[in-house]
Amino acid sequence: MIKYYLQFLYHSKNEHSLHSPFVFELYTKIIQSKTKFPVFEQIENLRKKLLKNSSIIEITDFGAGSRIYKTNQREIRQIAKNAEKNPKFGNLLFRLIQHFKPSTIFDLGTSLGITTIYESKAYQDSKITTFEGCPATANIAQQNFDELNCKNIEIVVGNIDDTLPQELAKIKQLDFAFFDANHRYEPTVRYFELCLEKATEDSVFVFDDIHWSDEMHEAWQYIRNHKDLMISIDLFYVGLVFFRKNQPKQGFVLRF
Repeated sequence: MIKYYLQFLYHSKNEHSLHSPFVFELYTKIIQSKTKFPVFEQIENLRKKLLKNSSIIEITDFGAGSRIYKTNQREIRQIAKNAEKNPKFGNLLFRLIQHFKPSTIFDLGTSLGITTIYESKAYQDSKITTFEGCPATANIAQQNFDELNCKNIEIVVGNIDDTLPQELAKIKQLDFAFFDANHRYEPTVRYFELCLEKATEDSVFVFDDIHWSDEMHEAWQYIRNHKDLMISIDLFYVGLVFFRKNQPKQGFVLRF
């Protein structure tokens, strides 16, 4: 990631380089916003509790695996420390969803559910379908959803290769998707292509860990250059894409 981060630092800009009114407003009012909402404290208190939980569960992993652990036996506190997105990115997803108010959200990669809760609390009229391959992890996530009274989340457990097409077939359109499942090139591109079939001009897709590995970097290049995308925003750790047909195709690399 060091190589990609140095490239990012060289190419990244701030709001002074933005000539697109849509991207300027999005960057200054949503992406860079420092606004804190009361619910953030509730979610982070839950995270603190998970970080102290030494219970061990058996992990089922269909993805790229862990760079840290060589066994599928994990303490919950280990998962909370290494697999959950930090508050900065939970806050970002919250602001994006609060702003765009998507009715249908797909969350590809539940883990313990912290990020999903940020999504849930941002717009509680949304219907969130979150996908998790590991039954033990999904069970902990459901407990967390219940604890914070998240009524708009449904967990789908199983191999996302099978469950994603099934769930997409049930919906008319996909307004928002967060891709944080299988950190390899082929599955990432395949999941994107599947979700693209239900995207509209107003849909927003967010991709996690876009420079995590060479494969993820290449997947991001494929996605950002796709003919159906009009705007891509590279924030290094995450990438945002938009399908707005009334704008010229543009890619932005912005500091976050």
